[in-house]
Amino acid sequence: MIFVSNCFRNIHFNLSRAYSTSSSSADYCLDLVRKFDYENFMAVLLLKNQRRSTALAVRSFNVEVARIAEQTTQNSTRQARLQFWNDTVEKCFSKDIQKVPQHPVAVELYKAVCRSNLTKRYFHNLIRGRYSHLNLTNFKNLEEMEVYAEETVSNVYYLILEGCGVKNIHADHVASHLGKAQGIVNSLRSIVLARQLNFIPVPQEILVKYSISEEEILKGRSSSKLGDCTYEIASRAYQHLSKARNLLDKLPRDCIPVFISAVTVDGFLQKLQVEQYDIFSPSLKRKPLFWLPKMMWYNLRNKY
Repeated sequence: MIFVSNCFRNIHFNLSRAYSTSSSSADYCLDLVRKFDYENFMAVLLLKNQRRSTALAVRSFNVEVARIAEQTTQNSTRQARLQFWNDTVEKCFSKDIQKVPQHPVAVELYKAVCRSNLTKRYFHNLIRGRYSHLNLTNFKNLEEMEVYAEETVSNVYYLILEGCGVKNIHADHVASHLGKAQGIVNSLRSIVLARQLNFIPVPQEILVKYSISEEEILKGRSSSKLGDCTYEIASRAYQHLSKARNLLDKLPRDCIPVFISAVTVDGFLQKLQVEQYDIFSPSLKRKPLFWLPKMMWYNLRNKY
C-alpha cells in the first residue's frame, strides 16, 4: 500500500509540475492527451523536462490526426483536416513562427521541432497512414494491419526517441515492435466502434477463415468463432511485444521510460485472455486498478 501511495504521489507531482511550468498551449496539449490517450499520457509524465515537452507535442499531434476519423464520416472533410496537419508540419519545419497556425498543438509542435532534431518524414508517415485508411472498409490480412500499426504508432516512438536524443538501432527495433503491438491492440479495442468508424478492424482474411460475417461485428455479437479470431490477432500483438521486451538488455538505460506503455499493452492482452478473448466483454472497457503503480514499478526497475 505504501508503494502504491508513493506511485500516485509521484504521478500527481509530475502532473502539477507539467501545469505550473507550461504555457497555455502546453496546457491544452496536456489536457488533450490526458482525455483521449490516457495510457500514453501517464507514460509521458515519467519523462523529464524537455523530453516530456517534446513527447507531449508529438502525442498531441498524433491525437489530433487520429481523432479525425471519429469526428466526421465525410471523407472530403477528413482529407481536408489531414491536409491541414500535413501543411502544418511543413510550416513548423520552416522554423518561421509567422507561418505556423495559431493552434495550440501546432505551436507546441513548432517548439518541439526547434529544440529537438526531429525527422519530418516520421510526421508525414503518421498522416500517410491515416490517409491510406480513409477509403478502406477493413484490412486484407494481418500483415496490412501491421503496416498500419507501424505507420500510426511506431513513428510516434521514433519521434519521441529523437526528442530524447537517442540514436540506437536496438531502440529503433523496440519502437517498431512495440508500435506494432500497440497498434494491433488499438485495432482490437476499436472493434466495438466498428459501426461508428465505418470500418471493420478485423482482417478480411481472418473473417473468412473463421466464417464470421461483417454484420456480426457491426452488431457486437460475441461468439466462440469471434473469440478464435480475436485470439489469432492478439497472438500477433503478443509476438511483437515479446520481441520488444527481449531487446531490453541492449538498450541505453535512459531511453527505457519511452517504452513504458508496454505495460498497458501487456495488461490489456492479459485481461483479454482472462475474458477468453471476448472482445465485447464490458470488463475490457474498465481501467484496471493497478496498472498505474505497475507502470511506476517497472520504471523504477528500468523495465518496460
